[in-house]
Amino acid sequence: MGRAPLPPGSPLSPNAGVPPMPGAAARGMNPQQPKKEVPDQRTLVVGRGISVQGTVQDAERLVVEGTVESSMISAKELAVMPGGLFRGGVEVENAEIAGTVDGTLTVRGSLTVRATGRLLGKAACRRLKVEDGGQITGQLEMLSDDNKAPKPAAPATPAADAPVKAEG
Repeated sequence: MGRAPLPPGSPLSPNAGVPPMPGAAARGMNPQQPKKEVPDQRTLVVGRGISVQGTVQDAERLVVEGTVESSMISAKELAVMPGGLFRGGVEVENAEIAGTVDGTLTVRGSLTVRATGRLLGKAACRRLKVEDGGQITGQLEMLSDDNKAPKPAAPATPAADAPVKAEG
């Protein structure tokens, strides 16, 4: 069962005859684009040029493009974009640092420091990835898989506060 080809210059897409996925319109999805498997999350985005001080509650994902200063935030994900600054304490499942984090960071899952990222202060994580150019200055602890107390990643040396550059 075919249909006639579209005339040249037709504004309809080649897949215009394809029926939509059931329920796609109700979910606001475009049936022509693949579905992302990311559930809706309560996301707070602090845009470039915006500063926020205080407490953040009930945000599952925090995206920092500007400046955030807080005594303690708990969320599932933290993303500090290039030029972004997070100052204070944060506890998350996963973090991606492409800007600057200055304070205390606890990551129960994966911590990624991008090439433009700087981590200053104290951090604890279960898994760590540092791109070439990424910097960690301060104290880094690796969390064990059995959720016991953190263990030091490396013995302290006089150069422990020097930036760490990893090749990737």
